[in-house]
Amino acid sequence: MPGWSDSTVGVTDYDKLPVNARLYLQRIEQVTGVPVDIISTSPDRDHTIMMRHPYLA
Repeated sequence: MPGWSDSTVGVTDYDKLPVNARLYLQRIEQVTGVPVDIISTSPDRDHTIMMRHPYLA
């Protein structure tokens, strides 16, 4: 799959991720059959994208 060169560090909004990063995450969901609920974009806890609450899914 194509990669991306834009930094994702600190991104907290899914729509602000590079297009190829979003396509990569979608492909992971397709291949595994498991939804991606949390995306971490750095070691900082504030740099997390919550797609769905994992305990309420």
